Amino acid sequence: MIYSKRIIFSLFVIGLVGIAACAPLSSTSQPPATLYPVAASNLQIVTGQTIYVPAYSSIFYGSATQTMDLSVTLAIHNTDTNLPIIIQSVTYHDTDGALVREYIDSPVEVPPLATTGFVVEDSDQSGGWGANFIVIWGAEQPVYEPIIEAIMVSTRGNQGISFISPGRVVSQTAADAGE
Repeated sequence: MIYSKRIIFSLFVIGLVGIAACAPLSSTSQPPATLYPVAASNLQIVTGQTIYVPAYSSIFYGSATQTMDLSVTLAIHNTDTNLPIIIQSVTYHDTDGALVREYIDSPVEVPPLATTGFVVEDSDQSGGWGANFIVIWGAEQPVYEPIIEAIMVSTRGNQGISFISPGRVVSQTAADAGE
């Protein structure tokens, strides 16, 4: 009899843990790091890049008619330990390449080792399955290149998917070698 009570109690505890594990994740989210405006007229950019970042607000599975909607986070990590970088432009484009939105109106600074980001919610399908970001960054002194990537995530019921899409340099501004 003692063993059956222990078994029942153990099953009860396991059941509670299982129910708690199935609870949806909190929908509250941390906003991206504070963006610090920079006066564009005072900038003297010596190095920088234009980065293309593939983003997928939905993906196909099973067939060309079945899709799973994904949330997309564009993360911009300043990897330099001493110097800020300046984000000059962040634009989001749809599958056909058309501009969907601009995320910043004027240049912003990302402090050393800081990260900022921009989110496309899973309900926003304006970019389509082949969306992308174009990020233009620069610095007033030579710096280590930032890491810029898109993180796609979806959870529905007991299914989940997540993956990262790294940015690719499509053009570069570099300080003259003679400086």
